[in-house]
Amino acid sequence: MSAPQFGLLLDGLDPPADPPRPRSAARAAPARPIHVSAFERAGDDFYATPAWVTEALARHIRFRGQIWEPCCGDGAMSTVLGRHGTQVVSTDIADRGFGTSGVDFLACRTVPEGCRSIVTNPPYGDSGLHAGQSRSPTAMLNFLRHALMLTASVQGQLALLVRLQWIAGQRAAEVMSAAPFAAVVVLTQQILWFERGEDTKPAQHHHAWVVFDHTHPPGQPPAMLYA
Repeated sequence: MSAPQFGLLLDGLDPPADPPRPRSAARAAPARPIHVSAFERAGDDFYATPAWVTEALARHIRFRGQIWEPCCGDGAMSTVLGRHGTQVVSTDIADRGFGTSGVDFLACRTVPEGCRSIVTNPPYGDSGLHAGQSRSPTAMLNFLRHALMLTASVQGQLALLVRLQWIAGQRAAEVMSAAPFAAVVVLTQQILWFERGEDTKPAQHHHAWVVFDHTHPPGQPPAMLYA
């Protein structure tokens, strides 16, 4: 499958107290993310999605037509979706030995022919501290807006795996409230992204699938599901 098929633009009164003791000037603490891993992040923020995470989505949501997985990585998510009888078009900007590589999702202006759904785990990073890594909140919002634009063109569906706390953000809430937000599938088990034997750290965050459907009745609240 060639890149042009994806519509790429290649181009708070008390009695007086003693006077307070003078304090030395406090140093401004550098901004830091909520959690910093002890390990370097993977290139292109690639972490394969455990099969049970995709299975949780497939058990609750039925997708129409073919699915596009635009950040397919090594095919972990595509493989699970395929086992549920769905045809999946798999692409990625990087070559990880699966699907069509060299396809920049954010540069695409159309979905692949026959696809009506986008399902993926966006590579949104953690803190934006590393060279070339976009800041997480902004990157995720840009990704969401773009994905909504693409699925709107085919009256399709969109499912993104996100940190549960991200949904509570003001900017995210504004975008999602204006979109055809159909469901949220909360994962009650935390995701362990990589195994390092005795050095493996417990999972730090809860995640959820946020699902949009451009045929979702206007004004109808999203379904709240648990997996």
